[in-house]
Amino acid sequence: MIIATTENVPGYKVAKVLGVCSGSIVRAKHIGKDVIAALRNIVGGEVKEYSEMLEEARKMAIERMVENAKKMGANGIVGVRFMTSSIAAGMAEIFAYGTAVILQKE
Repeated sequence: MIIATTENVPGYKVAKVLGVCSGSIVRAKHIGKDVIAALRNIVGGEVKEYSEMLEEARKMAIERMVENAKKMGANGIVGVRFMTSSIAAGMAEIFAYGTAVILQKE
């Protein structure tokens, strides 16, 4: 599966557009890590607990988007974008979406 944020992939042509594919996940951190993150908020600096949470969530959202594209018969996804929203304290949704396509070598 070729995944690109661009509309075109060098060396390939879009033979067929299959439609929008997407994947999302809502993640929350353990209450103990929430306390550590709150303390880091006071003193400043990177909140590694949330950075790790968002990285894991991005990977899972991409995996789900790829699964959705494969079910559509795609071998590529172009125009990939991400959206993030806060659901509640310590919880975030990551939404990945793009256009499922069939790519052919030029």
